[in-house]
This record gives sequence, C-alpha cells and structure tokens, in this order.
Amino acid sequence: MGRRHRKPEAKNERATERDIERELEARAAESAVRADDVLKELKAKRRARQLDTLIRYALLLVGFTLALWPGVCTAVLVLGSLLTIWKLRVDRAMAFRRLPFDIPVLIFAAFGLVSIAVSPDPAFSFYNYYNLVGVYLLMYFFIGQNIRTAGDMKALVKALALSALCCVLYGYYQFAFGIDTSAMKWVDGNAFPELKKRVFSTWENPNIFAGYLDIAICMALGLFVKMKARGQRIALALVMVAFAACLAMTYARGACLAIAVVVAGYGVLKDWRVLVACAVVAAGLFAADPALLERLTSVFTKIDTSSEMRLAFWESTIAMIEDHPFFGIGWGAYYLVYPLYDFYMQGAAGKEIVIVHAHNMYLNYMAEIGVVGALAFFWYFFGTMWMAFRTKIKTAEEVEAETAATRAPRATDLSEDNEIDKELMSVQESMSRQPEERWTLATGLAELATWDSRRLAAGLALGIGLAFVSIALNGLTDDLLFNIPSSMLMWMLAALAAAISLWKEES
Repeated sequence: MGRRHRKPEAKNERATERDIERELEARAAESAVRADDVLKELKAKRRARQLDTLIRYALLLVGFTLALWPGVCTAVLVLGSLLTIWKLRVDRAMAFRRLPFDIPVLIFAAFGLVSIAVSPDPAFSFYNYYNLVGVYLLMYFFIGQNIRTAGDMKALVKALALSALCCVLYGYYQFAFGIDTSAMKWVDGNAFPELKKRVFSTWENPNIFAGYLDIAICMALGLFVKMKARGQRIALALVMVAFAACLAMTYARGACLAIAVVVAGYGVLKDWRVLVACAVVAAGLFAADPALLERLTSVFTKIDTSSEMRLAFWESTIAMIEDHPFFGIGWGAYYLVYPLYDFYMQGAAGKEIVIVHAHNMYLNYMAEIGVVGALAFFWYFFGTMWMAFRTKIKTAEEVEAETAATRAPRATDLSEDNEIDKELMSVQESMSRQPEERWTLATGLAELATWDSRRLAAGLALGIGLAFVSIALNGLTDDLLFNIPSSMLMWMLAALAAAISLWKEES
C-alpha cells in the first residue's frame, strides 16, 4: 500500500521540477530579450548622439561658408541634409516638422518646375532649376528641421557672425589698398568722375555685397534691441557702425537708402533713440566722405545710365508678363527672352551685353514663373516677415512674473491692502536690494561669453523681420535673390524664423 502512494508523489515531484526548469528558462529568455532590447536602445542613442554631433558641425560649416565659399556650403548642405534624413529614420525622438509656410513653398517650386516646359531652352532652365531651387529647398529643410534647441541656434548665429566679420574685414582691405572698378562698369564715369573705388568683398559686385550688409545690420539691430547686458549692447553697436562704414564703401544707393528707411522706420515706430543714432552715424559718414552724399542724393537730382537702364528693363519685363501671365517665360530664361523685348539696348542685348535679370525682384519672378508662382513666393516671403515680427518670446523674468501671478494665494503671502504687510514688504525689498556692481571691461567680456537664449531668440526674430524688409526694399531696384549666396541666405533666415516660432511654442 505504501509503495502505491509513493509513485504519484514521485511523478508530482518530477512535474514540479520540469515546471521550475521551464520557468527558469522562460525567465532567462526574457532577461536575454530585455538585455538585447536595452543594448539596441543604447546603440540607437549613441548613434543619435553621433548624428547630432555631425549635424551640428554641418550647421557651423553651412553658416560660415555661405558668404565665403558658396560651393563648399552647397556640398556641406547636401551632406547635412542626408544626415538629417538618416536621423529622422533612426531617431524616434526626432519627428518631421511641418513648417508654417510649407504650402506656398511647394506651390512656388511646382510652378517653377512647370515653367521649364515653356522656356525657349528647356534643358538650360531645367539645369538652372534643379541647381537653384534644389539648393533652396535643401536649405529650408536642413535649417528648419535641425534648429530645435538653444544650442543649435547659438551655433548657427556664431558661424554667421564670424563669416560676416571676415567679409567686412576683407571689404576694408579692398578699400584701403584700392580696387579700380572703372573697368567693371559699376559706376557711370560721366555722372560720377571722382568715384573710382567700390568694395565688394567676397560677393559678385558692390550692390550684392551691400544687400548682404543690410541684412547683417538688421540682424545686429534686432539683437541690440532685445539684449540687456551692457557689454553685449556695446559690442553690437560697434558691429553696426563697422558694417555701416563698410556699406558706405560700396556706394550702393539702393541698399544705403533701404537700410536708412528700415532703421529710421524702426526708430519712429518703436524707439526714437535708434533714429537719433542712425542720424549721427549717417552724418559722420557723410562728413568723412562727401562723395557718398553726392552719390545718394543723385537718386533724386539726376538720372545716370544705371537708373535709365533700370526703367527700360522694367518696361520690357512688364511686356513679358503681359504676354506670358500664367506660366511665365521659363525659370532662369530672362536673358534668353530679353532680346525679343529690347526697347533700350537697340540690338546689343544678347550680343555685346547680356541682361540676366530685370533689376526688380517682383517683376523678375512674375516674368519667369508666372503670376501664380510669383504670388506663392510672395506669400512665403511676406508671410515669413510677418511671422518674424509677430513672434514674441518672453524673457525668464517675464515667465517668472506670470507664474507668480497665476499661482494660488498662500497664507504666508503679504497683501498691499494691509498696512503691516506693506511695511514688511518695504523691509524685504530694502534687504534684498543689492548694491549695483561697477561695470568694467572684464565684466563686458564676460557678458559676451554668455547670451541669454530667450533674448537671443527674440532678437533673431526681430532681426529677421527687419532683414526681410530690407530685402523687399532692395528688391524694388535690384534682384538680390538672383545671386545664389544671397538667395541661400534668405531661405536660411526664413527657415530659422520658422524654427524660432516653433521653438517658442515648444519651450
């Protein structure tokens, strides 16, 4: 009887052992899976950090080389865009961003592509289109997707600032050691016989360089208005004066008048001290170089050959738009079509002289890609300007004050309605008030090393808005965006403005 009872017990023991073994094996397998998942996650994070580092270097190089070596900038931009696409695929924490003006950008690109079909030379227009619009879209994508933190923003600003400094120093070098521009036909020798030197730095000609300096001055002004530290404001003021002096050396009438309107307009609408400072700097430049005053006032007193030619180009371009209103004459085909509308050059256009653009941004876009495509571009352009001006980023002090105002009242809070509490509040204020430290050069240098992220973002937004105003004004008498680096810079700033507006919402 006893043996019959022991057999079931032995079977139960063996079954229990098998269950325990299975459970141990399952736990071991689960632990191995978890360890494998943890290892994969660690590898993914490490890969994301490596991509972040490479993209940050690409941001620095794109910002620095744009005005100095556009070819290098384009190559780095392509590489950075490929790294960004890779990061979007492998990094779950990075989602694709929808920027505020994606729709008009796509409409503009689509009409530019369609216009190739009506071009007198479709092969040339296609080559020109994918080399230019392709770069514009890459810049818009690369900057818009990667400026997500204060560190990204500061890296790009540092690169742009250093590049601008190099351009300006090279402009001073040209002016000091002399460049005879008479052979380049940038000046009407009969109207301005004494004007022999115009600097252009690393840019194609003085007018393009002057448009770049307008943008740089606007960016510096935006930062100057928003920054609080004295050292930073002094440095930015000196930068603006240096840029203005270099701008005077270009003798570009349109750009000088455009920046005068921007700065004076801001001074009238926002801060009269800016207007006074603008007047003082202008008076100093006119006193140092009387030829500059004569050059600028010639816009209102006499018409030289450059002014006369612009009027003729505009008349011809309006005729092109009337004949090709919807799809335009073809992307980049202005110089091919202009000889058919030559009302001024008397047959020289296309032979001895090549007219490549209309010397008016608005007419040029409408002529080449049609009215609808041009309106899409202006929607994107002026929409970005408006968005930049409307972007309001609160300082840390404002955020702290709002938080305190919305906080539920506490029993220990002091009330201004109570006389005893008011007396206690005055005692607390007197005890917390610290004696103002004496500002020194060392203090100023220390301030230059630390830029408040919120104030920097607010200053950039304002500066971009002002820069777009300067581009819009320069576009009345010239097409700065015909120049590839200038147009790349415009697309960069537009994407930066969009990223700042999204950064404000996320921060």
